[in-house]
Amino acid sequence: MNQHSADYWINHLALEIHPEGGAYARVYTSPITISKASLPENFHDSRSICTHIYYLLRQNEFSAFHKIQSDELWHFYDGDTLIIYEINADGSLTEHLLGKNIEAGESPFCVIKASNWFASSLKKGTVSPGFDFAEFELAKRNELISKYPTHEELITGLTK
Repeated sequence: MNQHSADYWINHLALEIHPEGGAYARVYTSPITISKASLPENFHDSRSICTHIYYLLRQNEFSAFHKIQSDELWHFYDGDTLIIYEINADGSLTEHLLGKNIEAGESPFCVIKASNWFASSLKKGTVSPGFDFAEFELAKRNELISKYPTHEELITGLTK
C-alpha cells in the first residue's frame, strides 16, 4: 500500500489550520459531559467526557510548545515518524517517537500528561476530558526558556 501525501489527507479529512501549527479536524465529541464541579479547579467550565481529532504535520512544519489541562492521547496512522517533545513538571524531557517501526523504538500510541508543555515535529490525541481551547495555552518562548533553560535550543526551535 502506498503512503498518501499530506495534501491527500488534508483534503479527504477536511483538515483546517491549527493555531499551534499543522492541520486538524475534530471528529468526535462525546455527548456525555462532566460538570465543572466534578473537575479540578483549573477547568473553566463543564467538559465533554472525551474528544478526538485528526492532526497532521507537513514536512518543515512543527507543533509549537503548548499545554492543555487534560491528558492527551496520540495515535499514529500514517506518514513519517513524529517526535513529540514533552517537558515534565520536574523539567525532564521525554521524547516520544510515534510511528510504525516498533523495532526502532517507535510506538503507534503515547500519552502526554495534563499540564506538561509539549511540541512535535517530524523526525527527518483523543483527549479526556474533552479538549477545549479555553484551557489551551501556547508557550511564550522567553517564559519557557526561563523556566527550562537546559532545553533552550529545543524551545527556540519549537515556539512561535
